[in-house]
Amino acid sequence: MRLLQGTYPVIFLSFAALKANSFTQMQQDMFEELVSRWFASGGDSYSDFIEALLHDNIRGMNICMNSLLLSMLSYFDTGKSPSAAAEPERFYHGFVLGMMVDLKNRYIITSNRESGFGRYDIMLEPRNPEQDAAFIMEFKVHDRYDEKSLEETVLAALRQIEEKQYETMLLEKGIKVDKIRKYGFAFEGKTVLIGRAN
Repeated sequence: MRLLQGTYPVIFLSFAALKANSFTQMQQDMFEELVSRWFASGGDSYSDFIEALLHDNIRGMNICMNSLLLSMLSYFDTGKSPSAAAEPERFYHGFVLGMMVDLKNRYIITSNRESGFGRYDIMLEPRNPEQDAAFIMEFKVHDRYDEKSLEETVLAALRQIEEKQYETMLLEKGIKVDKIRKYGFAFEGKTVLIGRAN
């Protein structure tokens, strides 16, 4: 963290040069504290989203995530339309990934790893597969030129999970197919629609 001119601290994080598992324990603790403080301002919506996710409550997930986006984010953060550089999608990806930090003792949390025929956005592999479900999450920013609605964007995300067979790694580890939940997130500005594969 470094201070710029003025009274507000500005935090610059760059993960581009870091290799997987290269965080020291101190760096990991600092990142977790930062994320925890960030989401503390989200109050009940943050913990309610995690609770809804763990209980497969799609309606609750949608209500909580939309509340978080509305109260915490700016259109400058999210962008109003998809870009060739996929910056808005990366922003949402990081936002949701940061929310998963509190689950690290219960899940192995990975991001942008290969499984099947592609790279999933976020995977939560249960440390106790007999007790907990696994999660695969794919994020898409709504492209109003290619998709008529957020529902179509959710379907595109879910279709990608299936076509790319992102569950392959979980199945190879012995996690049963009925214990794998697949979610598609469709974002547009401060609005999100979350859907689940059947």
